Amino acid sequence: VVNTSDSMTFSAPVKRKRQRFVEKNGHCNVQHGNLGGETSRYLSDLFTTLVDLKWRWNLLIFILTYTVAWLVMASMWWVIAYIRGDLSNTGHDPSYTPCVANVYNFPSAFLFFIETEATIGYGSRYITEKCPEGIILFLFQSLLGSIVDAFLIGCMFIKMSQPKKRAETLMFSQDAVISQRDGKLCLMFRVGNLRNSHMVSAQIRCKLIKVGCDRNPRCCFLRNPNSGDAIIKGDTNCLSLHLL
Repeated sequence: VVNTSDSMTFSAPVKRKRQRFVEKNGHCNVQHGNLGGETSRYLSDLFTTLVDLKWRWNLLIFILTYTVAWLVMASMWWVIAYIRGDLSNTGHDPSYTPCVANVYNFPSAFLFFIETEATIGYGSRYITEKCPEGIILFLFQSLLGSIVDAFLIGCMFIKMSQPKKRAETLMFSQDAVISQRDGKLCLMFRVGNLRNSHMVSAQIRCKLIKVGCDRNPRCCFLRNPNSGDAIIKGDTNCLSLHLL
């Protein structure tokens, strides 16, 4: 605020924060709209979709998938024991051979599945040779468990190995300057690495994005002046891509 002798007050203009096309962390501020069939496209590549999800959704899917699979498989073992009458015959007849030894109710069936799936094998619960349906279910359980483990553990491993947070330790200067260097005007800024480890074969690429219109005033585009190619086109009245 500046005060003059005539008691007039002038306020300095407030510097408005401009919207960025690309954030300093590399995130592109573009929203896609009116594409159609987005859900089916994401589901067609389910593995990459899970990898791109946030950690809280990955952990939720991880826990729910295993919990549901365990409950379903334990219920199948309990159904087999119920149909064969193993639940009612709890050691009263010594000559009776159950499908799974020492499975008397749903908790014991659940513990048997966990012991089998995790290869713990305490020894008190086991499949007998007089239960062909149990042997078939055991084979199905082993195949299904291997597929679920490979899918979910592989997804978590790839997500943990992605260096997405590496950009948090790369600092950019708050302001960029234009100065003359070697007889030419150059846009200059500084980049710093907070970690002590060195970055091998590091490369920095910069893009200057400008908004312009061609002969048709309704058609605007974002253009890279270095290449001269239009990157995004759209109607000025109903753009399908919006800067955040």
